[in-house]
Amino acid sequence: MQSFVRAKLHGLRVTGADLNYHGSITLDADFCREVGLDPLEFVEIWNKMSGARISTYVLYGAAGSRCCILNGAAARTCQVGDEVIIASATYGSIEDVIARKPKVLIFGPDNAISDRVTYDVFRDAEGRLDMRILGPGIAG
Repeated sequence: MQSFVRAKLHGLRVTGADLNYHGSITLDADFCREVGLDPLEFVEIWNKMSGARISTYVLYGAAGSRCCILNGAAARTCQVGDEVIIASATYGSIEDVIARKPKVLIFGPDNAISDRVTYDVFRDAEGRLDMRILGPGIAG
């Protein structure tokens, strides 16, 4: 079994940090549902501004709020306005990731979705692994 990307939110801006909360990251439920992130699912968070990397779990925030709030100890790793990458992983075989086709949302400065892409892993004519990123405006 290997670990593979299952879902990803790329370039989301931090909208809040609540040190006195129990822990976790609160994310707009619409974003989570679109890529398939579940409540209480563990995610990795990579801060593009500071390089900080943390692991925590997802709480659904208000749908349509565009929120990205770091809670508890995670609040120490990000400032409001920082760009983060949030990814979940799954364990499986390469055949599982070929079938899964992970979804990725890419965000603009106001946490509006600027693009939707899919990671497509496949086998070429010789049976070798390859991949492409599929989405509007992206040649696959």
